[in-house]
Amino acid sequence: MQPSLDKGIFLVASPALRDPNFRQTVVLLCEHGPEGALGVVVNRPTELLLSEALPQVPVLEGQRHVLFVGGPVQPNHVLILYRLAQEPSETHHVFDGVYLGGDMRALERILIMPREQEAFRAYIGYSGWGPGQLEQEMQTGSWITLPADPSVVFEKDPPQVWPEILRSLGGAYELYAEMPPDPHLN
Repeated sequence: MQPSLDKGIFLVASPALRDPNFRQTVVLLCEHGPEGALGVVVNRPTELLLSEALPQVPVLEGQRHVLFVGGPVQPNHVLILYRLAQEPSETHHVFDGVYLGGDMRALERILIMPREQEAFRAYIGYSGWGPGQLEQEMQTGSWITLPADPSVVFEKDPPQVWPEILRSLGGAYELYAEMPPDPHLN
């Protein structure tokens, strides 16, 4: 039984999904409702540094944090996903201490005085669906849904996330986990 569509779940691209924006991806669904859905791809790091995208944030100077491709919508917009004990201002709660937003004070504090289990990931762009679009993709078998796990988002080796999830599903999915990685992941 797959979890219903709601924020705080993973959308795991089925092996048959051929859209190059989402092939072999895992998307964290951050918002879902009658107006549509929004999420970020958690397993596509870029070679671009966050400090290059946000040069106006002095604390990022010299930092080696990379940007992730969040999806094809608004590819020049930076979104930040946080794992924090307390909700920072200007963010939206996604699940289990994970928040989406752009609060630069929270980012600066994590970089200067990180607390245990705190983390962040920065994304350029996001994944978006209009009303009913994601539901239609679910009916065509494009996505597998699983409860989201913060450790997958913030601790796992991003290129290994999709194949590891497929292996964990067992059966025929284990064979698909051995597919060559999508060239976007390199």
